[in-house]
Amino acid sequence: MTATGQPAASPTDERLLRTSPLRKLLGRPELGSVVGAVAVFLFFAIVADSFLQASSLGTVLYAASTIGIMAAPVALLMIGGEFDLSAGVMVTSSALISSMFSYQMTANVWVGVFVSLLVTLGFGAFNGFMLTRTKLPSFIITLGTFLMLTGLNLGFTKLISGTVSTKAIGNMEGFDSARKVFASHLTIGDVELKVTILWWAALVAIATWILLRTRFGNWIFAVGGESDAARAVGVPVIRTRIGLYLGVAFAAWVSGQHLLFSYDVVQSGEGVGNELIYIIAAVIGGCLITGGYGSAIGSAVGAIIFGMTSKGIVYAEWNPDWFKFFLGAMLLLATLLNAWVRKRAEATK
Repeated sequence: MTATGQPAASPTDERLLRTSPLRKLLGRPELGSVVGAVAVFLFFAIVADSFLQASSLGTVLYAASTIGIMAAPVALLMIGGEFDLSAGVMVTSSALISSMFSYQMTANVWVGVFVSLLVTLGFGAFNGFMLTRTKLPSFIITLGTFLMLTGLNLGFTKLISGTVSTKAIGNMEGFDSARKVFASHLTIGDVELKVTILWWAALVAIATWILLRTRFGNWIFAVGGESDAARAVGVPVIRTRIGLYLGVAFAAWVSGQHLLFSYDVVQSGEGVGNELIYIIAAVIGGCLITGGYGSAIGSAVGAIIFGMTSKGIVYAEWNPDWFKFFLGAMLLLATLLNAWVRKRAEATK
């Protein structure tokens, strides 16, 4: 006699389970930075009367955009598990190349702009190539590039111009049209919006689309999570890393052209130390130092926190020497908050 019973229930595929909105929210890398941004906004709204004025909005957004343009590709690079300590001086290098090539060749400034694009992308390709060929940590590779570019910026500028700054190119052909692309502004009421805000928004949107909607985005997360395992399943690790460094170089070119066409001349010593601010913005936005986790939107929120803090201190009429203290404190607090949010998200899975 054969015993009969109820058929065993088939296991449910976890990919088909419905996720609650709260769980989705807790799983977002930028959640902690959004909470921090709200806290910073409320703090300066209370202590600085002029912080809430309409004219202050454009100033804060401009300060945020100059950091955010670089923070977006730096965030993607960190998600991929790498660093770029040369990003700050690469911005200055890009501006110097455009200015000096245009001036020395007495050419249309757009010629210098495109030459600068090619050379700056070459810097990024060099970082990626050296990283993949030597197997050295990106910290060492890009630290070496940082030191070389710092010396080249100063050495070539003094050799060609005789001083530590470039010659003025404001009267050259093409300067006005280039300024419209890289350094113009739009006034809406009492708010002056710089074109860098549009560049920033576009780069964040593209970076977010790449991360969430493309195969390359999957490769970035895979390489940052475990590169050997990613390589074993067919992910082109070398191509992915070089592509990420090219992205940082392109953003450095955009920032460098803004620097040049905003002020007409460039100081060769500028940019040193800014690479840490880009990394801080990405970390505040939820990127992990170890890679494999983060978002481009989070880097934008981190840049907004930077903009609110840097200008909020001015509006509050405090000594600006305290800015680095507040930036360091925000980095620690944001990192702790992001870690807590991530643990909560993992606990709800």
